[in-house]
Amino acid sequence: MSHIDLNKPPPNHTFSVSVDREETDAERNVRLFKDVALFVVALGFVILIAYLCYSTLNSATVSVEEKKWAMSILSAATGGIIGYLVRK
Repeated sequence: MSHIDLNKPPPNHTFSVSVDREETDAERNVRLFKDVALFVVALGFVILIAYLCYSTLNSATVSVEEKKWAMSILSAATGGIIGYLVRK
């Protein structure tokens, strides 16, 4: 086993030291629950907004201006989802 003098590291080498705290099972469960709950709430809002926009577009009693707003929101949501999936 070789020994490395930390006062003089080998050429083209660096070193770093870190101290990390391990996550307990309870902390992990809380973090995962929070992430899943946030995802479900966000997904619910997106579905609600998409439904409201779609019902606005299919309604015969709304004005043309309201339909333009609904179409813009649906287009933005679709672009955001596609951008999130493609990640470019």
